[in-house]
Amino acid sequence: MVNDTILETQGLTKEFRGFVAVKGVNLRVRRGTIHALIGPNGAGKTTCFNLLTRFLPSSRGSISFKGQDITRARPADVARLGMVRSFQISATFPHLSVLENVRVALQRERGASFDFWRSEQVLSTYDARASELLDAVGLGAHAHLPAVELSYGRKRALEIATTLALDPELLLLDEPTAGMGHEDVERIAALIQQVAANRTVLMVEHNLSVVANLCHTITVLARGEILAEGDYATVSKNPDVVQAYMGAEHV
Repeated sequence: MVNDTILETQGLTKEFRGFVAVKGVNLRVRRGTIHALIGPNGAGKTTCFNLLTRFLPSSRGSISFKGQDITRARPADVARLGMVRSFQISATFPHLSVLENVRVALQRERGASFDFWRSEQVLSTYDARASELLDAVGLGAHAHLPAVELSYGRKRALEIATTLALDPELLLLDEPTAGMGHEDVERIAALIQQVAANRTVLMVEHNLSVVANLCHTITVLARGEILAEGDYATVSKNPDVVQAYMGAEHV
């Protein structure tokens, strides 16, 4: 039988000088699903993301990706294996065009070469694929606009395009709809659903209506520990989850 687990942690723990930010987390993400990490502020969600992608070393526990132990892997190696993340703050090159931003991400396949300094002819070989990715995220008409001129929601869409340029099997999205108006939230939610058609998505998200509509499995964190797990109907009725969100958000 094919193993349907793409990412698994056992006892994942992170301590900062005696403060336990993530405690004994056993997480299992199934291939081809959209999986959410939710919880009140300070629950340990972003710290958990940083541990999974090895931006932070864990204090204890193990991380397995596609059956391979990555507990002590370097972040760049984790990305090369196919686990790529976005960040809460949009990370684009503001004064490059939208197309050039995606092109920079596509240059990964050239390894360590400094394509920033190469001829336009060399760089233009990436244009077709960059254009495809921009069309996929609804930015085709904005390809030659400087990234700084995009609206906030479209900057997040550009960030997703640059992340997709790395061709991840597992896409980690950290608060993809944070700070957005209703229209941008709907656009990004539709985009996440679209890109999840042929890959796995693990997301941290505060907008519970987005979580309810998109996610197959939801893991609720509180004080660094898993409080509940299941589909939205299950976790939203869990008394412990409701209590954890009291005064923060209504589940």
